[in-house]
Amino acid sequence: MPVTLAEAKQNAQTDLDVAVIDEFTKSSDILDRLTFDDSVSPTGGGTLLYGYRRLTAQRSADFRAINSEYTPAEVTTTPQSVELKPLGGSFQVDRVLTRVGPAASGAVTLNMRQLIKATRARFADAVINGDTAVNANGFDGLNKILTGSTTEYLPLNNGVAAGYIDWTAINDKATALAAQKHINNWLSLMDEEPDVIYGNRLTLNLFHIIASWTGQIDTTTDAFGRQITRYRGIPLVDLKTKAGSNTDVIALATRDADGAGGGGNITSLGDLFAVRFGLDGFHGAAMAGDTELVRQWLPQYNQAGAVKTGEVEMGPVAVALQSTKAAAVFRNIKST
Repeated sequence: MPVTLAEAKQNAQTDLDVAVIDEFTKSSDILDRLTFDDSVSPTGGGTLLYGYRRLTAQRSADFRAINSEYTPAEVTTTPQSVELKPLGGSFQVDRVLTRVGPAASGAVTLNMRQLIKATRARFADAVINGDTAVNANGFDGLNKILTGSTTEYLPLNNGVAAGYIDWTAINDKATALAAQKHINNWLSLMDEEPDVIYGNRLTLNLFHIIASWTGQIDTTTDAFGRQITRYRGIPLVDLKTKAGSNTDVIALATRDADGAGGGGNITSLGDLFAVRFGLDGFHGAAMAGDTELVRQWLPQYNQAGAVKTGEVEMGPVAVALQSTKAAAVFRNIKST
C-alpha cells in the first residue's frame, strides 16, 4: 500500500518518532508531497531494485464507423529501474553529558535536528541533481532525467536566438506578458497542471514580479504556517541550499546558451522544475511493507562504552518518474 510521511507518522511508535517525521516534512516541500510505492523486495545479492515502465508518448482515441474495427494502437513506454538506498547519518556524544542535566538532552536534540536538516536537504538535492554516474549510492534526479526529453523547454528552440530569457529586464506589463507566454508554453508540455514549481530564490523572486504584473499571483498558508506564493494556483517553492553548503539546490549556472559559441558564456542562468506528484507521475519507491520510512536510534547511556552513537535514517528510498510529461524543466533564465 503506497505511503506518505504523513501516513507513516500514524505508525510511529513513540512521541520522538512523530517529532522526527514532523521535522522531515515541515521544512521539505518534496517530502511533504511525495507518495512512496512500498513494493520493493530484495533481489539476488541483496539489491533493492524498483523496476517500472516510463510512459514516453500518450495514445489517442477516435470514433469508428458501425461494422468497422478500431485501428489498434499502443502507448509508448521505456523500461526503467532504480536502486533503493538508505539516506541519513550518525553522531556521537560522551556519556559524561548525561550527568549535566539539560545539557544531555540538549546535545542529542541539537545533533538530531541538524542531522534531520542535512538528510532532507540531501534528499531534495538528489531529487533534482542526483546522478548515479557521479554517486552510485544515490539515484538519478529530474535534472538528468529531463535532459533531452520532450518536456525540457529551451528558449533556443522556442524563438529566442540568444538561447536565454532575461527576466532581470522585466519592468512593465508588456515585458511581463512576453515572459508569461514562455512560462505557459512550458507548462503546456505537461500532461496535467503541476502540483508545484521549484526554483531558487533569485529566479523565483523574478517569477513573483512576472506573476504580479500579469495578475496571476496569490498567497496561501500551508499546514505548518508557512506563506506560499502561487502562480495560477501553482505553488512556487524555493528548495534552498544543499546539505552542509550555501549552494542552492537549483543553482545558477554559466552556459553557452545559444549552443554556437557566438554569444559566449552567459552567467547567472536559472532553471525551473514543474512536477506533478502521484503514482502515475513522480513518486518515491520504498521497501515492501515499509510504513515507517524514517527511523531514529538514540544513544544508549545504560550500556558500556564512553562515547554513545545516535542515528537517523530514511529509507532505503529512491524516486521514479512514471510519465515523462509529469515533470518539466525550463532552462536558461537570466536571474541576476
